[in-house]
Amino acid sequence: MTNKLALVALVSMTGLAACETVEGVGRDIEKGGQAITDTAEDVQS
Repeated sequence: MTNKLALVALVSMTGLAACETVEGVGRDIEKGGQAITDTAEDVQS
C-alpha cells in the first residue's frame, strides 16, 4: 500500500511539474485526487 501511495504522489508531482497552464494544473490536481480516492476505496474493500 505504501508503494502505491508513493507512486500516486510521484505521478501527481510529475504531472504538476509538466503542466504549463492553470487549466492543466486543475486537471492534474483532479486526477491526483481521483487516484488517492481510488486507492483509499481499494484499501477499504
